[in-house]
Amino acid sequence: MKLYVVRHGETDWNKARRVQGHSDIPLNEYGIHLARQTAAGMKDIPFDMAYTSPLIRAKKTAEIILEGRNIPIFESEGIKEMGFGVYEGMCCSGEHKAADSEAFNRFFKDTGNYVPAEGGESIQALMERTGSFLKEVCEDEKLQGKHILISTHGAAMTALLNHIRGNLEIVDFWKWQVPANCAVTVVEVKDGVPAIVEENKIYYKEPVRRWSVE
Repeated sequence: MKLYVVRHGETDWNKARRVQGHSDIPLNEYGIHLARQTAAGMKDIPFDMAYTSPLIRAKKTAEIILEGRNIPIFESEGIKEMGFGVYEGMCCSGEHKAADSEAFNRFFKDTGNYVPAEGGESIQALMERTGSFLKEVCEDEKLQGKHILISTHGAAMTALLNHIRGNLEIVDFWKWQVPANCAVTVVEVKDGVPAIVEENKIYYKEPVRRWSVE
């Protein structure tokens, strides 16, 4: 089995450095362009199926990558982005950075001391649900030998990959940084055990926009 884990394309909230989480923000035109470039780069991969977060930015990314193919796409809450509660919509970086954004920015800069906002989700909860999703997929005998696209989000993708690496300490959550929009990591699963074989592959020519809260 091979898993192709992709982060969704850019949204206007990504561009404005606004916290998204469960907020259902669509891809912008640039995000659609990135997804189309990624689709072109992955056109020869014989996908059998896809899992996507139910949020539109991830689902649309999967649909663009698989456009023209008769391939089933299944939504999973297990790979939905982490919920940030009342932090969602807040600008956390740049010239319009909110004055009270430092509490949220611990999520990136001091992860071990991050406290979820009202209505938000803990990093441990994110790790648990992404871990359950990964285990279910890897141990499903019906999926052995399949090529599977997984379309998800920055924090959810990081959590998935941390499980594969065995990097389970919350304080080290961002050890490998935030995946770029439409970055693809390839995971090979043998005897139910996943291993990363290629990481952060970019199929578009534009400079990669890295996340920063500075």
